[in-house]
Amino acid sequence: MPIIVNLDVMLARRKMTLTELSERLGISIVNLSILKQGKSRAVRFSTLESICRELDCQPGDILEYRSELIKE
Repeated sequence: MPIIVNLDVMLARRKMTLTELSERLGISIVNLSILKQGKSRAVRFSTLESICRELDCQPGDILEYRSELIKE
């Protein structure tokens, strides 16, 4: 999948656990874990906004696009 989720990187930079972020945001740890693992099919802008506010970062720090290499 060409969308990479860097939530774990931002959590490490902020020295915060997923559990702590979950408690601060009021979002279940299961939902955040699914997002962190890149298994989420969608993310609400309000959720992304809350994460960015709490981690003091930009959406681009959390989500990254990498084009897939085409194998011939």
